[in-house]
Amino acid sequence: MSIDYDRLLAREFPVVEHHYTRKETLLYALGVGLGADPMDTGQLRFVYEKDLRALPTMAAVLASPGFWAREPDTGIDWVRVLHGEQEMDFHKPLPAEGTVRAQTRITGIVDKGASKGALIYTQREGVDADSGERLFSVVQTTFARGDGGFGGPAAPVRESHPVPDTAPQACCDLPTLPQAALIYRLSGDCNPLHADPDVAAQAGFRQPILHGLCTLGVAGHALLKTCCDYDPERLKSIRVRFTAPVYPGETLRTEIWRDGALISFRARALERDVVVLSNGRAEVAS
Repeated sequence: MSIDYDRLLAREFPVVEHHYTRKETLLYALGVGLGADPMDTGQLRFVYEKDLRALPTMAAVLASPGFWAREPDTGIDWVRVLHGEQEMDFHKPLPAEGTVRAQTRITGIVDKGASKGALIYTQREGVDADSGERLFSVVQTTFARGDGGFGGPAAPVRESHPVPDTAPQACCDLPTLPQAALIYRLSGDCNPLHADPDVAAQAGFRQPILHGLCTLGVAGHALLKTCCDYDPERLKSIRVRFTAPVYPGETLRTEIWRDGALISFRARALERDVVVLSNGRAEVAS
């Protein structure tokens, strides 16, 4: 079965109402590596119930449609699916606990060719179920590596943010745990690519890889630490392209350039000297 362009573009997603507790907020923060230094009070506010704050990037897992590409009606070769890009705008600070409502929709599908795969763009708006206030907007690009050549349009492809070709103004090194993917998947992304060695081998990897959104969460932590003094209200948006897999246990170095409120960044896995996040763009408040 291959992608049916019109059918997939019109695919209806249910409204998801996601009630989360302080425990889930703590678990998400632990999953992206907060708390590695138990004496760092900046990190502690996200992993300890006293004056608990939610990380802005937790929006990535709230009211998510789940691993919908695995459903047979999509026509997608789900084993070969990778996360291509992620963009999030944070309209209001996330409560430490609450209920979020959102509905996902497919906004575009690009056929890159029979040997080049397809790009699938989705969007969802998260609102506070009690107040109706907008909390976040999420735009995601899914790279369906095995699904090009179905006869769909070859454009438009979203342009990426350019990163300066000068030396970074700041760097932030953060470790990941060998079991990081197994912890992060408890926040809702149960793709077996991140847990099952057999599935990882089918996809061409030597072992289960870290979730792209977990890698983004680590970079978000680096930006909060380096540019926001651990104040989550100051991070207003983040956008990034996923360029290479991360293996749990690697150290991620986030390289940062700042121009007023605009942050450009990328991240590399130090052990292999491979750029794993590129074309990063974020906005921060002073």
